[in-house]
Amino acid sequence: MAEDEPQYGQAGVAQFPITTALEFPEWPVQRSLGMVFGVVVRSMGMAKGITAGFKAMAGGEVKQYTRLVEDSRRHAMDRMIENARLLGANGIISMRFDSSEVGQSLTEIVAYGTAVIVGAG
Repeated sequence: MAEDEPQYGQAGVAQFPITTALEFPEWPVQRSLGMVFGVVVRSMGMAKGITAGFKAMAGGEVKQYTRLVEDSRRHAMDRMIENARLLGANGIISMRFDSSEVGQSLTEIVAYGTAVIVGAG
């Protein structure tokens, strides 16, 4: 996915139905297609990392990291949606995020859930 492509949650972008619940209240699940996920591994970069480090020592929100995590979550969601669409899904239920450190300066963000086909009963 290119960096300049529209991302999930942006204004004007058609939204793919996603919920953290086990079902959509307005649509019955017709078929479960299995787990889908999207993974992003990011680094802050040396210059931004140093600036963020000074901010962290002073206390308060570290806006550089907040932006990095928000962008990474959106990117992971976009990849998860792409995988769901490849399976023929038109929705995702039980969606979650997970994150972990990879090495000393990398963060992995994973968006995952169950791809489903939903529709009128």
